[in-house]
Amino acid sequence: MIVLNLLCRHQHRFEGWFASAEAFGDQQERGLVTCPVCNNAEVSRLPSGPRVISSSAAKDAAEHESVAAVQAQLRDAIKAYVRESENVGPRFPNEARKIHYKEAPARNIRGIATLEETRDLLDEGIVVVPLMVPPSEETH
Repeated sequence: MIVLNLLCRHQHRFEGWFASAEAFGDQQERGLVTCPVCNNAEVSRLPSGPRVISSSAAKDAAEHESVAAVQAQLRDAIKAYVRESENVGPRFPNEARKIHYKEAPARNIRGIATLEETRDLLDEGIVVVPLMVPPSEETH
């Protein structure tokens, strides 16, 4: 396993891990090596000293990949929730109460609430989960 310092056409620097220099060349020719920042496939290899991955470094890499996989699953789950819920905006506290007290049909909603409004909802036994939701153009 080797680690190469790479540079995309837009001057983003990043590392790539490959089985060998030949494996890098093969993947680069097929357009499989892309910048993680801008997804550009025009990638060049920067001069660097050799670095071989030991088994402990490989274990760290596997753990990093595992964390990345969990992050991707969480991101996908949030996107799915956003797509499948109604955005009630600043009416969120009122709509959540109406649903809780069965004054409105049960449904998944999302919106905006202040910290104080969120605490009040929780004090009333209304379950709310604060989420950082990406802009809609990233979820639809």
